[in-house]
Amino acid sequence: MDMQGLTGSVVALVTPFLEDGSIDYGSLERLVDFHLENGTDGILVLGTTGESSTMTDEEDLEVAKTVIDRVAGRIPVIGGAGSNSTAESLRKAKALEKLGADGLLLITPYYNKSNEEGIYRHFTTVLDQVDVPCLLYNIPGRTGCSISERNVARLATHPNAWGIKEASGNISYATMVARYLSDDFRMMSGNDDMVVPILSLGGVGVVSVWADVAPRTVHDMCEKWLSGDTKGALKVQLDNLDLVHALFGEVNPIPVKAALAKMGLIGPTVRLPLWQLSPEADARLEAAMKGAGLLG
Repeated sequence: MDMQGLTGSVVALVTPFLEDGSIDYGSLERLVDFHLENGTDGILVLGTTGESSTMTDEEDLEVAKTVIDRVAGRIPVIGGAGSNSTAESLRKAKALEKLGADGLLLITPYYNKSNEEGIYRHFTTVLDQVDVPCLLYNIPGRTGCSISERNVARLATHPNAWGIKEASGNISYATMVARYLSDDFRMMSGNDDMVVPILSLGGVGVVSVWADVAPRTVHDMCEKWLSGDTKGALKVQLDNLDLVHALFGEVNPIPVKAALAKMGLIGPTVRLPLWQLSPEADARLEAAMKGAGLLG
Protein backbone atom coordinates (compact mmCIF):
# COMPACT_ATOMS: atom_id res chain seq x y z
CA MET A 1 0.00 0.00 0.00
CA ASP A 2 1.45 3.35 -1.10
CA MET A 3 1.57 5.94 1.70
CA GLN A 4 2.04 8.82 -0.71
CA GLY A 5 -1.57 9.99 -0.58
CA LEU A 6 -2.30 9.07 3.04
CA THR A 7 -4.50 11.63 4.75
CA GLY A 8 -7.07 11.60 7.55
CA SER A 9 -7.20 9.37 10.61
CA VAL A 10 -4.35 7.03 11.42
CA VAL A 11 -5.23 5.11 14.58
CA ALA A 12 -2.51 4.62 17.18
CA LEU A 13 -3.57 1.03 17.80
CA VAL A 14 -3.56 -0.47 21.28
CA THR A 15 -2.11 -3.93 21.88
CA PRO A 16 -4.75 -5.99 23.72
CA PHE A 17 -3.55 -8.29 26.49
CA LEU A 18 -5.20 -11.21 28.23
CA GLU A 19 -5.51 -11.16 32.02
CA ASP A 20 -2.21 -13.00 32.37
CA GLY A 21 -0.47 -10.24 30.37
CA SER A 22 0.03 -12.25 27.19
CA ILE A 23 -1.02 -10.75 23.87
CA ASP A 24 -4.64 -11.31 22.86
CA TYR A 25 -4.22 -11.90 19.14
CA GLY A 26 -7.90 -12.65 18.59
CA SER A 27 -8.92 -9.25 19.93
CA LEU A 28 -6.12 -7.63 17.94
CA GLU A 29 -7.56 -9.02 14.72
CA ARG A 30 -11.05 -7.88 15.72
CA LEU A 31 -9.74 -4.38 16.35
CA VAL A 32 -8.25 -4.30 12.87
CA ASP A 33 -11.62 -5.35 11.43
CA PHE A 34 -13.35 -2.65 13.51
CA HIS A 35 -11.12 0.00 11.95
CA LEU A 36 -11.44 -1.32 8.43
CA GLU A 37 -15.22 -1.21 8.82
CA ASN A 38 -15.31 2.30 10.29
CA GLY A 39 -13.29 4.45 7.96
CA THR A 40 -9.85 4.49 9.58
CA ASP A 41 -7.38 5.65 6.93
CA GLY A 42 -4.23 4.02 8.33
CA ILE A 43 -2.97 2.02 11.31
CA LEU A 44 0.06 2.71 13.47
CA VAL A 45 1.19 -0.40 15.31
CA LEU A 46 3.83 -0.56 18.07
CA GLY A 47 3.60 3.07 19.08
CA THR A 48 3.33 4.45 22.61
CA THR A 49 -0.34 3.50 22.65
CA GLY A 50 0.61 -0.03 21.64
CA GLU A 51 2.85 -0.42 24.72
CA SER A 52 5.76 -1.57 22.59
CA SER A 53 8.16 -0.37 25.29
CA THR A 54 7.01 -3.29 27.48
CA MET A 55 7.09 -5.91 24.73
CA THR A 56 9.82 -8.29 23.56
CA ASP A 57 11.26 -8.19 20.06
CA GLU A 58 9.41 -11.39 19.27
CA GLU A 59 6.11 -9.92 20.45
CA ASP A 60 6.69 -6.73 18.46
CA LEU A 61 7.21 -8.63 15.25
CA GLU A 62 4.29 -10.99 15.82
CA VAL A 63 1.92 -8.11 16.57
CA ALA A 64 3.10 -6.23 13.48
CA LYS A 65 2.76 -9.35 11.32
CA THR A 66 -0.74 -10.02 12.66
CA VAL A 67 -1.89 -6.50 11.81
CA ILE A 68 -0.19 -6.40 8.41
CA ASP A 69 -1.66 -9.78 7.44
CA ARG A 70 -5.15 -8.84 8.65
CA VAL A 71 -5.13 -5.50 6.83
CA ALA A 72 -3.97 -7.28 3.66
CA GLY A 73 -3.05 -4.10 1.83
CA ARG A 74 -6.39 -2.33 2.25
CA ILE A 75 -4.97 0.66 4.17
CA PRO A 76 -1.40 1.63 5.07
CA VAL A 77 0.20 0.09 8.17
CA ILE A 78 2.95 2.10 9.87
CA GLY A 79 5.30 0.32 12.26
CA GLY A 80 6.83 2.00 15.29
CA ALA A 81 10.59 1.61 15.01
CA GLY A 82 11.56 4.01 17.75
CA SER A 83 14.40 3.54 20.22
CA ASN A 84 16.83 5.72 22.14
CA SER A 85 19.56 3.59 20.54
CA THR A 86 20.07 4.51 16.90
CA ALA A 87 21.39 1.03 16.08
CA GLU A 88 18.32 -0.54 17.69
CA SER A 89 15.99 1.79 15.82
CA LEU A 90 17.66 0.80 12.55
CA ARG A 91 17.36 -2.89 13.41
CA LYS A 92 13.66 -2.51 14.21
CA ALA A 93 13.08 -0.48 11.06
CA LYS A 94 14.64 -3.11 8.82
CA ALA A 95 12.70 -5.91 10.52
CA LEU A 96 9.38 -4.08 10.11
CA GLU A 97 10.19 -3.21 6.51
CA LYS A 98 10.88 -6.89 5.83
CA LEU A 99 7.51 -7.82 7.35
CA GLY A 100 5.75 -5.53 4.90
CA ALA A 101 5.11 -2.34 6.88
CA ASP A 102 4.13 0.47 4.51
CA GLY A 103 5.84 3.10 6.63
CA LEU A 104 7.81 3.62 9.84
CA LEU A 105 7.51 5.92 12.83
CA LEU A 106 10.85 7.21 14.16
CA ILE A 107 11.08 8.91 17.54
CA THR A 108 13.69 11.24 19.02
CA PRO A 109 16.27 9.51 21.26
CA TYR A 110 14.58 9.63 24.66
CA TYR A 111 16.74 9.55 27.83
CA ASN A 112 19.96 10.11 25.83
CA LYS A 113 18.42 13.30 24.38
CA SER A 114 21.63 14.12 22.42
CA ASN A 115 22.55 17.41 20.79
CA GLU A 116 21.18 18.86 17.57
CA GLU A 117 23.62 17.12 15.23
CA GLY A 118 23.25 13.82 17.06
CA ILE A 119 19.48 13.92 16.69
CA TYR A 120 19.83 14.74 12.99
CA ARG A 121 22.15 11.78 12.48
CA HIS A 122 19.91 9.54 14.60
CA PHE A 123 17.17 10.05 12.01
CA THR A 124 19.30 10.04 8.87
CA THR A 125 21.00 6.78 9.86
CA VAL A 126 17.62 5.06 9.53
CA LEU A 127 16.30 7.16 6.65
CA ASP A 128 19.40 6.36 4.59
CA GLN A 129 19.07 2.61 5.01
CA VAL A 130 15.37 1.84 4.51
CA ASP A 131 13.18 2.00 1.43
CA VAL A 132 9.84 2.89 2.99
CA PRO A 133 8.46 6.32 3.96
CA CYS A 134 9.17 7.43 7.52
CA LEU A 135 7.22 9.67 9.86
CA LEU A 136 9.38 11.64 12.30
CA TYR A 137 7.87 11.85 15.78
CA ASN A 138 8.22 15.00 17.88
CA ILE A 139 6.93 14.45 21.43
CA PRO A 140 9.28 16.19 23.86
CA GLY A 141 6.94 15.62 26.80
CA ARG A 142 7.79 11.91 26.67
CA THR A 143 11.32 11.97 25.26
CA GLY A 144 12.84 15.05 26.88
CA CYS A 145 14.06 16.38 23.54
CA SER A 146 12.55 17.98 20.47
CA ILE A 147 13.33 18.02 16.77
CA SER A 148 14.67 21.53 16.27
CA GLU A 149 13.24 23.72 13.54
CA ARG A 150 16.62 23.57 11.81
CA ASN A 151 16.60 19.79 11.87
CA VAL A 152 13.05 19.67 10.51
CA ALA A 153 14.21 21.88 7.63
CA ARG A 154 17.16 19.56 6.95
CA LEU A 155 15.21 16.33 7.29
CA ALA A 156 12.23 17.53 5.23
CA THR A 157 14.30 17.22 2.06
CA HIS A 158 15.24 13.57 2.65
CA PRO A 159 13.50 11.32 0.11
CA ASN A 160 12.43 8.82 2.80
CA ALA A 161 11.10 11.44 5.22
CA TRP A 162 7.34 11.29 4.59
CA GLY A 163 6.47 13.82 7.28
CA ILE A 164 6.31 14.69 10.96
CA LYS A 165 3.94 13.61 13.71
CA GLU A 166 3.78 16.78 15.78
CA ALA A 167 2.83 16.11 19.41
CA SER A 168 4.55 18.89 21.32
CA GLY A 169 1.27 20.66 22.02
CA ASN A 170 3.06 23.88 21.09
CA ILE A 171 1.19 25.66 18.30
CA SER A 172 4.06 28.11 17.87
CA TYR A 173 6.45 25.26 17.10
CA ALA A 174 3.92 23.68 14.74
CA THR A 175 3.55 26.99 12.93
CA MET A 176 7.31 27.30 12.46
CA VAL A 177 7.78 23.80 11.07
CA ALA A 178 4.72 24.22 8.81
CA ARG A 179 6.98 26.37 6.65
CA TYR A 180 8.77 23.21 5.53
CA LEU A 181 5.69 21.25 4.48
CA SER A 182 5.30 20.21 0.86
CA ASP A 183 3.78 17.48 -1.27
CA ASP A 184 6.77 15.38 -0.15
CA PHE A 185 6.85 16.29 3.55
CA ARG A 186 3.62 16.41 5.53
CA MET A 187 2.46 17.04 9.07
CA MET A 188 0.04 15.00 11.15
CA SER A 189 -1.24 16.01 14.54
CA GLY A 190 -0.09 13.84 17.40
CA ASN A 191 -2.57 15.46 19.80
CA ASP A 192 -6.27 14.66 19.58
CA ASP A 193 -7.26 18.03 21.02
CA MET A 194 -5.31 19.91 18.33
CA VAL A 195 -6.29 18.16 15.10
CA VAL A 196 -8.12 21.07 13.52
CA PRO A 197 -5.41 23.62 14.47
CA ILE A 198 -2.78 21.39 12.84
CA LEU A 199 -4.98 20.92 9.75
CA SER A 200 -5.27 24.71 9.55
CA LEU A 201 -1.48 24.91 9.27
CA GLY A 202 -1.44 22.57 6.28
CA GLY A 203 -1.53 19.26 8.13
CA VAL A 204 -3.08 16.25 6.46
CA GLY A 205 -4.52 14.34 9.42
CA VAL A 206 -3.88 12.87 12.83
CA VAL A 207 -2.24 9.88 14.47
CA SER A 208 -5.01 9.35 16.95
CA VAL A 209 -5.75 7.67 20.27
CA TRP A 210 -9.32 9.01 20.10
CA ALA A 211 -9.78 6.98 16.89
CA ASP A 212 -9.32 3.76 18.88
CA VAL A 213 -12.83 4.26 20.27
CA ALA A 214 -14.44 6.55 17.68
CA PRO A 215 -12.84 5.77 14.31
CA ARG A 216 -15.70 7.02 12.16
CA THR A 217 -15.91 10.33 14.03
CA VAL A 218 -12.20 11.08 13.66
CA HIS A 219 -12.18 10.05 10.01
CA ASP A 220 -15.21 12.22 9.27
CA MET A 221 -13.73 15.23 11.08
CA CYS A 222 -10.59 15.07 8.95
CA GLU A 223 -12.57 14.46 5.79
CA LYS A 224 -14.76 17.48 6.50
CA TRP A 225 -11.74 19.75 6.86
CA LEU A 226 -9.90 18.40 3.84
CA SER A 227 -13.01 18.71 1.67
CA GLY A 228 -13.55 22.34 2.70
CA ASP A 229 -16.12 22.01 5.49
CA THR A 230 -13.93 23.73 8.05
CA LYS A 231 -16.81 24.77 10.30
CA GLY A 232 -18.12 21.21 10.36
CA ALA A 233 -14.70 19.86 11.28
CA LEU A 234 -14.27 22.42 14.04
CA LYS A 235 -17.67 21.50 15.48
CA VAL A 236 -16.67 17.82 15.68
CA GLN A 237 -13.40 18.78 17.37
CA LEU A 238 -15.08 20.98 19.97
CA ASP A 239 -18.02 18.67 20.59
CA ASN A 240 -15.65 15.84 21.52
CA LEU A 241 -13.19 17.67 23.77
CA ASP A 242 -14.63 16.14 26.95
CA LEU A 243 -14.08 12.65 25.55
CA VAL A 244 -10.58 13.48 24.31
CA HIS A 245 -9.58 14.94 27.66
CA ALA A 246 -10.99 11.90 29.50
CA LEU A 247 -8.95 9.62 27.24
CA PHE A 248 -5.87 11.39 28.57
CA GLY A 249 -7.05 11.66 32.16
CA GLU A 250 -4.20 9.34 33.12
CA VAL A 251 -1.14 8.15 31.25
CA ASN A 252 -1.92 6.85 27.76
CA PRO A 253 -2.95 4.09 27.00
CA ILE A 254 -4.52 3.33 30.39
CA PRO A 255 -7.76 5.27 29.75
CA VAL A 256 -8.24 4.21 26.12
CA LYS A 257 -7.86 0.53 27.01
CA ALA A 258 -10.42 1.02 29.78
CA ALA A 259 -12.72 2.67 27.23
CA LEU A 260 -12.33 -0.17 24.74
CA ALA A 261 -13.08 -2.64 27.54
CA LYS A 262 -16.30 -0.74 28.32
CA MET A 263 -17.20 -1.13 24.64
CA GLY A 264 -16.58 -4.88 24.86
CA LEU A 265 -13.76 -4.83 22.31
CA ILE A 266 -10.82 -5.85 24.52
CA GLY A 267 -9.90 -6.44 28.14
CA PRO A 268 -8.49 -3.51 30.15
CA THR A 269 -5.13 -5.14 30.97
CA VAL A 270 -2.00 -3.00 30.72
CA ARG A 271 1.56 -4.02 31.52
CA LEU A 272 3.58 -2.64 34.40
CA PRO A 273 4.66 0.00 35.11
CA LEU A 274 1.18 1.04 33.90
CA TRP A 275 -1.75 0.11 36.11
CA GLN A 276 -5.53 0.14 35.93
CA LEU A 277 -7.44 3.41 35.73
CA SER A 278 -8.25 5.09 39.05
CA PRO A 279 -11.93 5.14 40.11
CA GLU A 280 -12.10 8.93 39.71
CA ALA A 281 -10.69 8.89 36.19
CA ASP A 282 -12.84 5.89 35.32
CA ALA A 283 -16.03 7.72 36.33
CA ARG A 284 -15.00 10.74 34.26
CA LEU A 285 -14.25 8.51 31.28
CA GLU A 286 -17.57 6.70 31.48
CA ALA A 287 -19.48 9.99 31.66
CA ALA A 288 -17.59 11.35 28.65
CA MET A 289 -18.22 8.17 26.66
CA LYS A 290 -21.94 8.39 27.39
CA GLY A 291 -21.89 12.04 26.35
CA ALA A 292 -20.27 11.08 23.06
CA GLY A 293 -22.76 8.30 22.43
CA LEU A 294 -20.26 5.48 22.82
CA LEU A 295 -22.12 3.96 25.76
CA GLY A 296 -25.83 3.69 26.47
